[in-house]
Amino acid sequence: MITTLNKIRAVDPCADGWRKLLAHLGKTQADDEPLAITTIIDSNGLDDALWCLRAVEGCDREIRLNAVWCARQVQHLMTDPRSIAALDVAERFANGDATQVELTAAWAAARYAAWAATGAAAEGGAERTAQEAQLRLICAGDTP
Repeated sequence: MITTLNKIRAVDPCADGWRKLLAHLGKTQADDEPLAITTIIDSNGLDDALWCLRAVEGCDREIRLNAVWCARQVQHLMTDPRSIAALDVAERFANGDATQVELTAAWAAARYAAWAATGAAAEGGAERTAQEAQLRLICAGDTP
C-alpha cells in the first residue's frame, strides 16, 4: 500500500509522529513522492502506520478486511451482539455481500452499543477508561 506525505498531511497527523516521519525520510516538508506503509511502520511503528491508512487510496477492501481481522482478535471481549454483528456486516460489505445501507445501520448500532457500554462503565466508576475506549472505537474507523 502506497500513500504520499501530502496525503498524510491532509488527514492531520499528530505533530510528533509527523516530525518523526519527516526526520526518518530526511525531509523537511510534504511532497508527492510515493511512500510505502511499510516505510511508515519502520519509522513510526504500527499505530502511526495504521492511522496513515486514512491516506491510502484504492485499497478500501483490504483496509476494511484488515480492520475486521484486528477487531476479531479481541472479539471475545465484546459483550454486545451489535458489535459482533457490525463486524460481520463490515466483512460482508468488503466482499460485496452487503449494501451501504446495511453497513451504515450496523455502524450506527455498534456506535450505540459503545455509548451504552460507556454509560454502564461510568456507573461502575470507570468513567475515564470507558470514555477513552469509546473514543478509540469511534475514531478507529470513520463512518461508512
